[in-house]
Amino acid sequence: MAIEIFRRKEQKYLITTVQYEQLIQQISPFMRPDKFGEDGKYTVTSLYFESDDHKIYFETKNKLKYRQKLRLRIYDDTDIHGTAFFEVKQKHKKVVNKRRMLISLSEAYRYINRLESCIKNYEGSNIQVLREIDYFRNLYRLEPEMIVSYDRHALHCITDPELRITFDSNLRCRNEDLLLENGAYGKNFVDSNLVVLEVKVNDSVPLWLTRILQQLNCEQRSASKFCTSLELLKNPPLPNGKENVTVGGV
Repeated sequence: MAIEIFRRKEQKYLITTVQYEQLIQQISPFMRPDKFGEDGKYTVTSLYFESDDHKIYFETKNKLKYRQKLRLRIYDDTDIHGTAFFEVKQKHKKVVNKRRMLISLSEAYRYINRLESCIKNYEGSNIQVLREIDYFRNLYRLEPEMIVSYDRHALHCITDPELRITFDSNLRCRNEDLLLENGAYGKNFVDSNLVVLEVKVNDSVPLWLTRILQQLNCEQRSASKFCTSLELLKNPPLPNGKENVTVGGV
């Protein structure tokens, strides 16, 4: 099976529920619901990985030009034998690259618990991607850290299939019970009246969408689900401010 590779630019906004409703109304002539979920609406639940010294957190917090994350993701509810996506998300400036593979949740847990010493002994859609995941995991010494969940409303442009818009609400997290099949629950880490908006394009945001965002006073704002969740869950709290970042213990 082919490696699933995504490359795109992302713009993030933190908007109110009122702005969300207005935006949906104004962009509806240009957009269609995502084919997944009901009317483009579904739940995303991700198991994120981190190192003991929080390399991933500080790379993101410090806005390094190149940074990456490792996560295991499911959509809506599933059981131990259901389908999951193991993926590495890399970001260089504003360009995002994702490499991911299909894997059963039970097989992903086998890998996480290192029940086999040879990568070839795991079953997934593409072992090459798992090799890359394993290299990244070993380099950063990553282990499961927390689960982040949210309700997503996803739309695609009718005339430009590369333009995708997502709205994430009811954002919650937990660092206990790190089993994805146990559902999307946890502490809310963003105000219930706020929505994380992401505009995803290959090149540039179309003029019609830029004008609508400006008319509704939607301002770009960095909104890292990973960092915000970790800051809420960590006790003692993580240091406030920038820290030195080293890779692979170097």
